[in-house]
Amino acid sequence: MDMKLEVVVVPVSDVDRAKDFYTGLGWRLDADVAPDDTFRVVQVTPPGSPASVIFGTAVTEQAPGTARGLQLIVDDIAAAREELAKGGAEPSEVFHDAGGVFHHAGTDARVPGRDPEGTSYGSFLSFADPDGNGWLLQEITDRLPGRLDPSTTAYSSADDLASAMRRAAAAHGEHEARIGEEDPDWPSWYAAYMVSEQAGTPRPT
Repeated sequence: MDMKLEVVVVPVSDVDRAKDFYTGLGWRLDADVAPDDTFRVVQVTPPGSPASVIFGTAVTEQAPGTARGLQLIVDDIAAAREELAKGGAEPSEVFHDAGGVFHHAGTDARVPGRDPEGTSYGSFLSFADPDGNGWLLQEITDRLPGRLDPSTTAYSSADDLASAMRRAAAAHGEHEARIGEEDPDWPSWYAAYMVSEQAGTPRPT
């Protein structure tokens, strides 16, 4: 049975302030429902995300600001940092972890700058909402094998699909340079490349 992560609940102290913050980042407002004065549910969704974020009144027993390790994935961490800064999130500088696998808790083992090898999964930044709930961004440009099922390839937004097509176009240009001629069946090559990129399987050459 499929089990898909649908919603993450974030504890906040001021619902309207949190709503202004997250929508100010460009996150889609899905719902703001208050059946009475004691219960309110606000749902927002980050651009391109299949999972949403809920906060409000009486939706969690967690103390405001105690959520940590909330993680978002981007394919260009420098551009994402610029967008967050414009939205008022005050993101950290980009960093990589001394351990080279994931990131340590808190700010332990942070090394300034992108991963020096440009490794997919290796570069991060952090930011917090007004209550101090902690978010991390991780740059992923190349999926590990088996991460996604190639039979269910999907893109979460038009921008996500466009980025994948641009990467396929660049790779296809290198392919045509190698074979020394135009490839008349480029749509099939693009499709194979984009599916293998998502699934982490060998790409066409």
